[in-house]
Amino acid sequence: MAVEHAPAGKKGFFGSLPQAGVAPGLILSSLAMGAVAALPEADMLAWGWRLPFLASVVLLLVGWFIRVKVAESPDFEQMREKGAKVEVPVAEVLKHHRRALLVVVGARLAEVTWFYTVVTFSLAYATGTLGIPRSVMLDATIWGAAVALFTMPLFGMLGDRIGHKWVFMAGTVGILACAPVFFHLLGTRDTGWIILAVCLAVGLVYACLYGPEGTLFSSQFPAEVRYTGISLAVQVSGAIGGGLAPIVATWLLAKGGGDPRYVVWYLSILGVIALFSAWLMRSEASAAVGLRVPSSAKLRTP
Repeated sequence: MAVEHAPAGKKGFFGSLPQAGVAPGLILSSLAMGAVAALPEADMLAWGWRLPFLASVVLLLVGWFIRVKVAESPDFEQMREKGAKVEVPVAEVLKHHRRALLVVVGARLAEVTWFYTVVTFSLAYATGTLGIPRSVMLDATIWGAAVALFTMPLFGMLGDRIGHKWVFMAGTVGILACAPVFFHLLGTRDTGWIILAVCLAVGLVYACLYGPEGTLFSSQFPAEVRYTGISLAVQVSGAIGGGLAPIVATWLLAKGGGDPRYVVWYLSILGVIALFSAWLMRSEASAAVGLRVPSSAKLRTP
């Protein structure tokens, strides 16, 4: 909705603002985790772990309030005025937009796997294998998220100038370049280098991927199936990439005898897949960003 409401020439910037919400969420979750971890173990296991979940109720209410107050987008209003309705949008996407669905899934797999590897898996790896204090990793995560809060909108603005496809592709190249550097810096066990590693991984590479992502992915589907197409791609890639990333990375770490080289290869392979997928995407200039009545749509005359 942020992209569809945005004025021409600024869709990337406005589309990056909801994406940037991940950064304060990551900061708050890291602070909450640090606070809960500071409790005596008995208290943490008995009731402390519930506190972050109770606090999240406030965020749910804020999200609900925003949703009910936001007007429908111009693209949606245009579709409603024309009387175009897709009865089964999932079937429409699978039948007529398979290519767009596959390239978005391929592109997002690397982004979501990168995030859960450098944020979730790295916490367990650093504290369990490297013996780095948990507080150091949480502080580094906060620093990385703070950087991303500013860089995501900047990458969105850059996408408005040079194309969101090219910014995203730069992020996939960043995975290839940063993956070995990230684990090397963690291996130093030095607080400063660890903070730099997370700032590079989250504040630069992840922001370069996630900042323009909403606008880029929105441009791959026409308005009448845009929400369904993006939702399918996000859920499939999230289940495969986000859900399995920590498990796969832990298994690869064990296969490497505690050396993360196989994890680096894993991330690099997904980075190449994402680079190729993004290259296959239509640029915003040629994409169907407005209304296109599909073959399965029912037209109603007011």
